Amino acid sequence: MNFSKKPESTPETLNIDESVAKLDTKKILLLEDDVHFAEVLKTYLDSLYYNVTCVKSGVEGLKAVMVEDFDVIVCDMLMPSLPGDMFYLAVEKTKPYLCKRFIFITGYKGVPKIDNFIKSINGTMLPKPFHMDTIQELIQFTLKRR
Repeated sequence: MNFSKKPESTPETLNIDESVAKLDTKKILLLEDDVHFAEVLKTYLDSLYYNVTCVKSGVEGLKAVMVEDFDVIVCDMLMPSLPGDMFYLAVEKTKPYLCKRFIFITGYKGVPKIDNFIKSINGTMLPKPFHMDTIQELIQFTLKRR
């Protein structure tokens, strides 16, 4: 038997390659200034085959949004440079169609300013700490309502 000869392609191999190329990977923008928490969340979302872009501030988030659109935006409310509510308002002015794609997260549950903002935009907020299955459910919900 000659092992140096390259095996010929089979139709099954081509079909698998075509299927992989057609995968519709959803893009998520994650705005989180806590590096450890962002890393844990990104690792989890990567394991679910999402394409996750992480940024540490609203300013970096705006730069990312100007370059490309995202299917879901997971946004911490309190960040340096530009907090979540101000980031949302900036996105609303530049790309308003992205506003239905936000999921806000915060470690400050019950803060009137945050609660009032979420109510005013009819937004979705997930208080930290949360179970990873919950963020996955909210992402699926957000993808369906777009």
